[in-house]
Amino acid sequence: MANQEKPLVWIGSSKKDLMALPIRVRKFFGHALDFAQRGDRHDAAKVLKGFGGAGVLEVVEDDEGGTYRAVYTVRFEEAVFVLHCFQKKSKSGIATPKQDMEIIRARLKVAEAIAKEMRNGKAHY
Repeated sequence: MANQEKPLVWIGSSKKDLMALPIRVRKFFGHALDFAQRGDRHDAAKVLKGFGGAGVLEVVEDDEGGTYRAVYTVRFEEAVFVLHCFQKKSKSGIATPKQDMEIIRARLKVAEAIAKEMRNGKAHY
């Protein structure tokens, strides 16, 4: 898929959650996702630990309202899957809260199933 923009597929409530974030944060995340769709990686995108490799990435942005994160995967050829967008509420270090990690893991499984359907020509997003 060289030079072809991958579709963006929103898993669960990720798009609704993104739309609830401050406009400046939404624009920043949108810009980073655009990079991913074109097969590139925004400077702010970092590998999210705990997913075995560079397939799951997160973008972190601070705003006067707090710290926000968008998590997506480029693990599958078919699309860029947005797994989770949220405000980090935990005050204990920089680690992603356990509840958010569980959401990301569950949505990654959904993304894998959708990618398989897309690969087999059964789903078009």
